[in-house]
Amino acid sequence: MIRSFRSKALRAYFETGNPKGLSVPNAERVGRILAVLDDATRPEDANVPGFRFLSLEGAARWSIRVTGNWRITFGWDCANIVEVDLEDYR
Repeated sequence: MIRSFRSKALRAYFETGNPKGLSVPNAERVGRILAVLDDATRPEDANVPGFRFLSLEGAARWSIRVTGNWRITFGWDCANIVEVDLEDYR
């Protein structure tokens, strides 16, 4: 279950479905990713075909590709998804 967000735009989209403020054009994909994260009981549950799930080196964080260089990153606190963010990996 998602407990916290770093990105205010992601939080607003998750809570209201309004894509205003998202930096990526594919809001439907963002919605699918957030739904999978909200249902996850461990980080590996987000390793869905097509998501390009990666464990980030040097941090207890994971990454899912949204488009080109945009990623949704998140942490895990032993029970929930935390600090969900939308990052530009240029």
